Amino acid sequence: MIFFTPDLDRQEAEQRYAQPPSQFINVKGLRVHYRDTGDKNAPALVLLHGFGSSLQTWDEWAKVLEKNYRVIRLDLPGFGLTGASFEHDYSDKADVERVEDFFKAIGVNQSTVIGHSMGGKIAWNFASTYPEQVQRLILIAPDGFPVPGQALGKKPYDVGMIGDVIQFIMPRFLVKKSLEPAFFDSSKLSDALLNRYYDLLRAPTVRQAILQRMRQTVTTDPVERLKKINAPTLLLWGQEDQMIPSTNSNDYAKVLSHCQTVVLTKAGHLLQEENPQIALKVVVEFLDANKF
Repeated sequence: MIFFTPDLDRQEAEQRYAQPPSQFINVKGLRVHYRDTGDKNAPALVLLHGFGSSLQTWDEWAKVLEKNYRVIRLDLPGFGLTGASFEHDYSDKADVERVEDFFKAIGVNQSTVIGHSMGGKIAWNFASTYPEQVQRLILIAPDGFPVPGQALGKKPYDVGMIGDVIQFIMPRFLVKKSLEPAFFDSSKLSDALLNRYYDLLRAPTVRQAILQRMRQTVTTDPVERLKKINAPTLLLWGQEDQMIPSTNSNDYAKVLSHCQTVVLTKAGHLLQEENPQIALKVVVEFLDANKF
């Protein structure tokens, strides 16, 4: 079969993407891939990536942030070199509890949580569930409110037959086509960046976990959970975001008690990878203005 796409060999994947400072830790039976850089006594920043991504999405930000902070990032269960959760449960509750288990395992009691897209949804759900642990919250195009055409109580992903197919057939050009809309300027999708996404989507068990997550996801009303958040919050969006529209920021701003909204022009969904320093400047200013 010409387009048959097997999983990348685990040893090869780790050789490419788990070089130092990468580490692995056993969290309740799950082998979690993470990086923990910067001064361990400095304020902690925890960075949660989006759907189909990995901890490497934060590479450019980490280089800067680790000069003043302890920077912790992980491959969330179901993605990257962490791979599938053995419970195969990708509900909001399960996502939050696995992050909490990870925090306990590495000894983090309080932190600033930064989340992008799906990781943003996990971040605000975590801040709602464990408000005493979250000092500041930074949400970058977070998932949570329905986008136009979605309805509460419905599954946002129409998986269909394509879901079964991508487990076995996932050509590189298909990954490229799915990533291009995440950029305002698609020329910023370099070969190196595309290769990383392509490789880590082929990491062992990842495609199966992605399919399970898509089939389990249901759009629910986030308002009551968001009302429980008391941490200073930054909402950061690209004005040209084709994945989660920047107008969704208004929904969050109406509910969150202490938030600031910044919408960047000529920017898409992957702010931390398209023009990382522009978005990072906003993040650093927010951190400086809300010190603890």
